[in-house]
Amino acid sequence: MLWLWIPILVIGVAWLAHRRIAPLPALGVVAVYLLAMGMFSHGHGLLMTILWVLWLAVMLPLALPDLRRRHFSAPMFKWFRKVLPPMSQTERDAIDAGTVWWDGELFSGRPDWNTLLAYPKSQLSAEEQAFIDGPTEELCAMVNDWEIGQAMDLPPEAWAHIKEHGFFALIIPKEYGGKGFSAYAHSQVAMKLATRSGDLASTVMVPNSLGPAELLLHYGTDAQRNHYLPRLARGEDIPCFALTGPLAGSDAGAMPDTGIICKGQWEGQEVIGLRLNWEKRYITLGPVATLLGLAFKAYDPEHLLGEEEDLGISLALIPTDTPGVEIGRRHLPLGAAFMNGPNSGKDVFIPLEYLIGGQEMLGKGWMMLMNCLSVGRSISLPAVGTGAAKFTSLVTGQYTQIREQFNVPLAAFEGIQESLARIGGNAWLMDSARILTANAVDLGEKPSVLSAILKYHLTERGRECITHAMDVHGGKGIIMGPNNYLGRSWQGAPIFITVEGANILSRNLMIFGQGAIRCHPFVLKEMALVGREDHDRAVAEFDTLLLQHIGFAVGNAASTFILNLGFGHFESVPGDRLSQGYFRALNRQAAAFAMLADLSMMLLGGELKRRERLSARLGDVLSHLYLASAALKRYHDLDYPEHLSSLFRWSMEEALGESERALDELLSNFPNRVLGGLLRAVVFPLGRRHKGPSDVLDAEVAEILGRAKGDPALESLLDGCYRPASPDDAVGALQHASDLLVASKPLRGKLHHAVKGGQVKPAAGEHLIDAALTSGVLQPGEAQTLRAAEAARRKVIDVDDFDKEALTLSPEKVR
Repeated sequence: MLWLWIPILVIGVAWLAHRRIAPLPALGVVAVYLLAMGMFSHGHGLLMTILWVLWLAVMLPLALPDLRRRHFSAPMFKWFRKVLPPMSQTERDAIDAGTVWWDGELFSGRPDWNTLLAYPKSQLSAEEQAFIDGPTEELCAMVNDWEIGQAMDLPPEAWAHIKEHGFFALIIPKEYGGKGFSAYAHSQVAMKLATRSGDLASTVMVPNSLGPAELLLHYGTDAQRNHYLPRLARGEDIPCFALTGPLAGSDAGAMPDTGIICKGQWEGQEVIGLRLNWEKRYITLGPVATLLGLAFKAYDPEHLLGEEEDLGISLALIPTDTPGVEIGRRHLPLGAAFMNGPNSGKDVFIPLEYLIGGQEMLGKGWMMLMNCLSVGRSISLPAVGTGAAKFTSLVTGQYTQIREQFNVPLAAFEGIQESLARIGGNAWLMDSARILTANAVDLGEKPSVLSAILKYHLTERGRECITHAMDVHGGKGIIMGPNNYLGRSWQGAPIFITVEGANILSRNLMIFGQGAIRCHPFVLKEMALVGREDHDRAVAEFDTLLLQHIGFAVGNAASTFILNLGFGHFESVPGDRLSQGYFRALNRQAAAFAMLADLSMMLLGGELKRRERLSARLGDVLSHLYLASAALKRYHDLDYPEHLSSLFRWSMEEALGESERALDELLSNFPNRVLGGLLRAVVFPLGRRHKGPSDVLDAEVAEILGRAKGDPALESLLDGCYRPASPDDAVGALQHASDLLVASKPLRGKLHHAVKGGQVKPAAGEHLIDAALTSGVLQPGEAQTLRAAEAARRKVIDVDDFDKEALTLSPEKVR
C-alpha cells in the first residue's frame, strides 16, 4: 500500500501549498495523515522516521521563532548582504523609477485575472477621434515617403500643418494651450503617422515622449511651465533632448559632459550659474530645434552651493541661440529624412534658473529621465512598431491577391501563407499590448518594466513584419522608386531597434534585471534592509520577510507542479469557452516563471547580473506572459467576438509557445544541471503543451489578410492604419487594383472557361481579351472592364527605372 500513500502525500502537500493554506494548519493536516499512514503501513519504520524528521524540520522553525532568527535568518541575512551585487546610483534610480502594475501580478505567480479584466476599456474621446479623423488624416495625405526621402525633409506644408494643429503638443495640458490628449490617443496618432511615413512619425513623436514638455510637466517650475509650454504648444519653439554622446550610449551614467557651478555674467549681473561643456549626437529634431534639453554631470568644486562637490546628472533647458551652443550638421540615419544630428557646447554659461525644476532638482536628472522615459517609451516606439505591422498587413495582404504566379494568386501558396500569418498575427498581438499599456499610463501608471518589454518586442516584431513583407514582395520590394512602398521602411527598421535603449540591452539586462527587483513582492524590501545600521531590528524584519518569501517560493513551486499535472482544470477562471483554456495555461506558466525567477536569484545572486542569457530568457517568459495577457484583455473587452477567434488563438499560441520555449532553454542551461533536470519534471511533467501556431491556424490568419475591405476581422486588424484611396498613390493603387479585380472576377471566370472550352483561341501575339472580344465571348464593355483591372494590376506590379543622368551625383554632392 505504500506506493499509494506516498504519491497521495506528495500531491496533498503540494495542493495545500498551492492553495496557500497557512503553514501551521497545513502541518497539522500532514501530521494527521502521517499518523494514519503509520497505522496502515507496517514494516516501513525507517521511511516513517524520515518523514517525521522532515515534518519536524519544518515545524520547529515555525514554532520557535527566536531559534529560527538566531540559527537561520541571521546567517541568511549575512549571506544576502554578501551576494548582493554592488549597485551604482544610476542603477538604483532606474530600479526606483516608474510603478509596478500588471507585471507585479505576473511576478506573483498567481495573477488575478479579474483585476486585469476590470480595468476600463481604452476609448477615444470625441475630440480625440475628430483629431485623428481630421488633422491626422490630412497630415498623412500631405506626405509621400519617396518624396520625403528625395528632399530629405518633410514638405513645408506638412511642417506648417504640424505646428498649426498642435502635433507637438499632444501631451501638453489644455491650460497651456496643448491638446491634453490621453496616452491612448497619443499612441493612436503616432501609429497612424507611422503607417504613412517613419520620418513623419519620428518628427511628431519625439517631442511628445522623452523631451522638454514631458520633463517640464513633471518637474519644471511654475515659471518654466508658464513660459515654455504655451510656446511649445503653438509650435513657436521646436524642442529636442540631448542625452547620448560619442562616449556614453547605453551607459548614460558615463557621460563626460560637465556643468561646473561658477559665477558669471548674465544680463548685466554677476550670478551663480553653470559653465557647460558637452558633445552629443543622434539628437532627433536637433538640427531644427530652438529649445535644447541637455543632460550633463554637475560639479561644485568651489562649494558655492554647499559641501558636496559631485552633484550628479542634471538637466537644463537651453535656447539654441545661447552663445556657445553649436547645433552642428545633420546625421543620415540609414537614409531616413527626419531631422537628426549632433550638437555641442563650449564654455556655455547659463543661470541656475535654466535647470529643469530649478536648483532644487540639481543632481536629480537621472531619476527625472528614468521616470519620464518609462512613460514615453511605452507609447511612441511601440506605436511605430505596431504601425509597421498594420501597414505590412495592408499592403502584403492586397499584393498577394493581385500578384499571380503559375496562374494563381501568391496568397494560395503555403509558403506565402506562413509569412502572411506572421505579419497579421503579430499585428493583432502587438496592437493588443500597445492598447493595454497605453491604458495603464492613462490609469496613472508609469510602467518602467512594461515599457522595456514593449520597446523591445514591438520594435522587433515590427522589423519581423517588414522582413516578411519584403520576402513576399520579392523584386517589387527591392527596386527603389515612387512605386516602392516598402523599401524605406526596410531601410529604417534598425533605427527603432537602436534608439531609446538598444534592444540587445533591453532584452539581456533591463526587462528581467530591472523587473526581478522592481516587481518581486519581497526582493526590493529585503534589499532595503541591507544598508540599515540597526542590525538587530533589520534581522528581525528580514526574518519576517524571509518567512513570507519562503512561503511564496514554496507555494509557486507547488502551484507549478499541481497545475502542470492538470489539476488547474478544476479551478474557476474567467472568460468564454475558448479563452478559459488560455487563462489556465497562463496560470501554469506564471507559477513556473515565479518559481524559476526565485531560484535563479537565490543560486546566482549578483552573478545573475552577468549571466545575461539566463536573464534574457527569464525576461522572455515575463514578456510573453504580458503579451498574452494583453491579447486576453482585448478579446474580453471586445466581448469575445467569433470573427476574431483566429487572430486571438494565433496570438495566444504564439505567446505561450515563445514563453515555453524560453522556459525550456532556461532549464537546459540552468547553472545546476541536476537541479535543472528535476525542475524540468516539475515544469514540464507532461512535456511542452504549446509550440506555436499550427499550419492550419496560420492559414486561417493568412486568409484574413486577403479579404475584401469591410470584413470585420480585417478591419479590426487594420484599425488605425492610414489607407489612401487615390490610385495615383502607390498604396492606394493596391486598393484600386483589388477593387477592380474583385469586380471583374465573374468576367475573368467567364473568359477562363471560354479558353478552356476552346471558344477563344488567340493568334500568336494576340491578347486574350482581344481574342475573346473578336470571338464574341466578351462584349465591348466587359472587355473594357477586364482591361482596366489588368492595367491596375500591372501598375501595382511594375517597378521604377531611372535615367542614368538622374542617378549621377554632382561632384559637390559626392564630396
